[in-house]
Amino acid sequence: MDETNAEKLKRRHAELAILNTIAQALNRSVDLDEAVQTALAQVADLLDLHTGWVWLLRENGDSYLAAAQNLPPALTHRPDKMAGSCYCLDTYRAGDLDGAANVNVVTCSRLQGLIDGTDGLQYHASIPLYAHGKKLGVLNVASRDWRQLSAEDLQLLYTVGDMLGIAVERAHLFARQAALGALEERNRLAREIHDTLAQGLTAVSLQLESADALLETGADAARVRPVVQHALALTRANLDEARRSVLDLRAAPLEEQTLVQALAGLAEQTAVPVDLLVRGDTRPLPRHLETGIYRLVQEALQNVSRHAQARRAVVELHLLTDHVTLTVVDDGVGFEPTAVPAGRFGLIGMNERVRLLHGRLQLHSAPGAGTRLEITLPIQT
Repeated sequence: MDETNAEKLKRRHAELAILNTIAQALNRSVDLDEAVQTALAQVADLLDLHTGWVWLLRENGDSYLAAAQNLPPALTHRPDKMAGSCYCLDTYRAGDLDGAANVNVVTCSRLQGLIDGTDGLQYHASIPLYAHGKKLGVLNVASRDWRQLSAEDLQLLYTVGDMLGIAVERAHLFARQAALGALEERNRLAREIHDTLAQGLTAVSLQLESADALLETGADAARVRPVVQHALALTRANLDEARRSVLDLRAAPLEEQTLVQALAGLAEQTAVPVDLLVRGDTRPLPRHLETGIYRLVQEALQNVSRHAQARRAVVELHLLTDHVTLTVVDDGVGFEPTAVPAGRFGLIGMNERVRLLHGRLQLHSAPGAGTRLEITLPIQT
């Protein structure tokens, strides 16, 4: 009997509700494991498919079990059965998963030859996962009391597979971005340590060598003492720098508070009184951008504390629709921007960070006129 228009409309409404529920679940996380497990649980529940598992492919083409839902005892108690390749994976790699909308119901080669502990499973639907033509893996679903899936069911599963493939690729991209951000941060710290700690320790070594040479010549304590005291002062300064670099390695400032709260904490910790002004929509920004803004303000306020001899500083953050402007102003002694004094390595690091964030940095200063730092950063999600 042909399906009536009312029945078609009802089925279509149910399908859209299922897809909407799965889409909302996938959009809540960019963590790969969580996204895959969430999608599998939603598919099993909403489509009444009790059992399922997801294979994902690594960059080298090897497969691994990324998630599983209610596997039968024959597979749960035999991890070796869920290792290595199988018929559906081999077929997928060969590009031969035919059927409705490129979805196929296949005999499970992992359960073949088993009598007990299969919960009656023999078949599963294999849904290929792609993103922009790139093979990502396979979603397998089955039911204890297996029923033949209709063309509509298979089409719906294909759509779910398409959504999951996009979520998997998004998680991969997010992980790569996080790794790249961590690499950039390590490189920045390496440059900073080289430019500050390494040079500082070299200066300490030279002072101690001078003191040793004076002692060798029998110089009196009055001549040796200033050299040793200078070496001690350099050592203390380098110890402070080492502590700051270690604190820089921590991501804690933004882990349990908003960007504005973290910036307020920086302002309170700075030796110079700081006014923090925030304008615009204080919505959450992309994580890498919030981290970049925090580090830029941190470096700017450290420069004010160390070099500016300022009585007050102002940090202004203006959040607009497609970009952010950050301004740091102090009423200190200022300097000539074309002749940056030795030791101002922080400005070099700030320029590099702004460039990595595809932004623009402008520095305005003059001897006796304070310093104004203006940074514009695009909001790129």
